[in-house]
Amino acid sequence: MSYAIIETGGKQVRVEPGRFYDIERLDIEVDGNHTIDKVLLISDDNGVTVGQPYIDGATVEGTVVDQRRAKKVLVYKMLPKKKTRKKRGHRQYFTRFMIDSIKVGGTVVAAKADA
Repeated sequence: MSYAIIETGGKQVRVEPGRFYDIERLDIEVDGNHTIDKVLLISDDNGVTVGQPYIDGATVEGTVVDQRRAKKVLVYKMLPKKKTRKKRGHRQYFTRFMIDSIKVGGTVVAAKADA
């Protein structure tokens, strides 16, 4: 099982080819391709490669499946004995991202199995 740890949107995500992940919003159209070059770690049959902080020449390629919004998070503020109440909500945008392949130096380390 091959996987990589990437950095996107200020967060680190463990990704595998053939799976989709919800990451911070990317300004890319649906069905558009995107390459992430901030790869922190790659694990495959040859062993584990760790970058300092990133691995040179390593990329993760994927396809944008959908642009969505998360469930509403309610923010409720109340001051007791003052009759002050505020109820607000927020829905965060995110991108559903399908991982196609993991590459190091242009050679494919792991790819999505085509059915």
